[in-house]
Amino acid sequence: MPFVIESFTITRYQFPRSRVIGDSQVRIDMHYIGTLELRSGNGHVGLGFFGALMAPLPPLHELERVFRTEVWPGLESQSPFVLLQQLSRPRGGNIRAQSFSHAVNQALWDLQGKQLDLPLYRMLGGTSGAAQAYASGLDYHLSLAEACSFFAEAAARGFTAFKIKVGNPDIAWDLERLHAISKVVGPGATLMVDANEAWSPKEAIRRAHAYRDAGLAVYWIEDPCLRDDFAGLARVAQEVPFAHINSGEYLDLHGKRQLMEQRAVDIVNLHGHISDSRQAAWLAAEYGIPVSIGNTPFEIGVHLAAALPNAEWMEYSFQDYDKLIAQPVVFKDGYALAPDRPGHGLTLAEDARTAFASPDP
Repeated sequence: MPFVIESFTITRYQFPRSRVIGDSQVRIDMHYIGTLELRSGNGHVGLGFFGALMAPLPPLHELERVFRTEVWPGLESQSPFVLLQQLSRPRGGNIRAQSFSHAVNQALWDLQGKQLDLPLYRMLGGTSGAAQAYASGLDYHLSLAEACSFFAEAAARGFTAFKIKVGNPDIAWDLERLHAISKVVGPGATLMVDANEAWSPKEAIRRAHAYRDAGLAVYWIEDPCLRDDFAGLARVAQEVPFAHINSGEYLDLHGKRQLMEQRAVDIVNLHGHISDSRQAAWLAAEYGIPVSIGNTPFEIGVHLAAALPNAEWMEYSFQDYDKLIAQPVVFKDGYALAPDRPGHGLTLAEDARTAFASPDP
């Protein structure tokens, strides 16, 4: 049978999270997840993921209608190899609110890996499947005791780096939280903080110096101010030489390029689009800037973290993904281990659809 795409399946999931997650801007207690399966003529299935944070996904029939109308004509009877080589940039009316681009890209890479019988990190040029990981609490809405318990458990599992949410209007809240968590994770731990755009550039500089004056060594400050305030981010980077500025999470490839051009970032944060992340990492290498892999659905980003030579860290946020995935990514002694199975190595659990699928909000 030919290795071309012949059919698709979309599944919509909705279920409560095991803990409330969020930051100084948002609070989230539900999973809204969609999966896309692309089937080839020779029986392979490529799996991709999409989702929403703050509100339920549209009903399944609407997701299928949009996909069949706007995406499927460009995939049907096409080779994944050819599609992954195409260069395109959506413009105008082709940029829409409900985007399947990440899911399609992930599914195509998965299909190609299965056809070649190679794990994704190997296809991306990696030789080792191990990537250094940090424990991320998404902990802003946890009580101080709950946050300390979370990070203590992560330390007991072998993590040595930890990212903590900050950005409370009261700086004393930040300081109390950082001091308490630094005690439970122990001396020698690497601490990162994430403000999620809570501050102005001047306030970000003030907070960074306050942390330092309080005896807290912070490795990076993530998204201290608005994502597209490149001048402000550059000012923070210049006036806070003792901590790295990590940014880029909320920006597309074009925005990441502007971020680097204006020297407004020390570590570029990449996410779930595999092809775009490779391009962004290549550009970062041109500027001599390392990259980190932020939260990616079902930890699919482990393959990028293991393969990209300038990737230094991968985020792990303990997000219940084992409820849907048969063999989740393994974390051991502070490292993420990319599956050695063909493609990205993630498949839906047998009971995932019956237990958690929800066609309607």
